[in-house]
Amino acid sequence: MSKAEAFFIQLIQETPGVKGGKMFGALCMKAPNGKAAAMLWKDCMVVKLTGEAFNEALSLDGSLRFEPMEGRPMKEWVQIPFYYHHLWKKFASISASEVKELKSKKKL
Repeated sequence: MSKAEAFFIQLIQETPGVKGGKMFGALCMKAPNGKAAAMLWKDCMVVKLTGEAFNEALSLDGSLRFEPMEGRPMKEWVQIPFYYHHLWKKFASISASEVKELKSKKKL
């Protein structure tokens, strides 16, 4: 287990109202509505952010828009390197707060 993975697992446990899950086969943090708020990707944390939080996260050296497939960035998702793990909790909390307000998809 990498340091990033261990830290992310601890982050899930310390963030109120979320649980662990999977997204694109990677470990993720899910809000009660089933929506992903953050995930671990190549020893980086990927979070869904908007507004000033999005701009702040993207301004960190080495951070970039998340592209699960090259050339196809996901809107509002930022990939933050482990170097900034001291900020992961802040951004994960913001993301979880925003994501929990989204409506869940109806299951068919």
